[in-house]
Amino acid sequence: MASPESKKLLELLWKNYPGPSDYEKMKDKVGKMRDNFVQATKNFATPPAGTEIQAVDVDGVPGEWVCAPGVDQDRVLLYLHGGGYVIGSIQTHKGLIAALSRAANCRALALDYRLAPEHRYPAAVEDATKAYRWLLAQGFKPGKISIAGDSAGGGLTLATLVALRDAGTPLPGAAVPISPWTDLEGTGESMRTKVDVDPMVEPGGLFGMARIYLGDADPRQPTASPLYADMKGLPPLLIQVGDLETLLDDATRTAANAKAAGVDVTLEVWPEMVHVWHLFAPMVPEGRAAIARIGQFIAQHTD
Repeated sequence: MASPESKKLLELLWKNYPGPSDYEKMKDKVGKMRDNFVQATKNFATPPAGTEIQAVDVDGVPGEWVCAPGVDQDRVLLYLHGGGYVIGSIQTHKGLIAALSRAANCRALALDYRLAPEHRYPAAVEDATKAYRWLLAQGFKPGKISIAGDSAGGGLTLATLVALRDAGTPLPGAAVPISPWTDLEGTGESMRTKVDVDPMVEPGGLFGMARIYLGDADPRQPTASPLYADMKGLPPLLIQVGDLETLLDDATRTAANAKAAGVDVTLEVWPEMVHVWHLFAPMVPEGRAAIARIGQFIAQHTD
């Protein structure tokens, strides 16, 4: 059963639910959407006092080191924020990233990868793979690196792994897709069955973001929709998703495909949780518990 705090969060999210959207409503309002997301996340985006933050040029891609005090300097998490490949930034996710750094006892490199419509697919994948190779060039060992991301960043996490594997690049020790968006074609049954219980991810708006990101690209490209990728050879995965999510089937089908390909995959479906409930960890205990679980998983597979 969800905590009272989580039930209160759900009420607040429905109260502020913007209503159905689509590509035509979104295409000329990207700037406003980005500003609104900053405002929506501002109460949860501030990292704890003492967090070490340093801007860094990641081979031409803007990034920030976001590190909890006293963490292991030899291990690193590459974090890829969510936002439908259109909105979101390090700024909107910095509180979550700092919490993950603390939980996993490692440094965290947050990436402001290029967004659509200014930079369509595969720009985000190019930036994420570039960041991983940059970490290797800095001397981090592959087995000491993990990659994680939420929503679109969760799909990007998997797309990055697929692209790195196909290029013959040594893979990280672990990866954690959080509420991942892995099917930009939107074929999951939960896109229909969960629409009345998910106040955060509305199918019309999601498909609008997919169109903005993809342009004329095929949504079934493996590095656009990793649900359709061959996952053989990927590192251990922890996939977390809430059972209220329209993206539930993206997570469950991706986990099933990974398992069928021989990947060591752990799927956690959290009861009565919304999309990326981790962002609300300062408010809801389930968010803190999920972050702690991620920290344990990363530590286990990157030590």
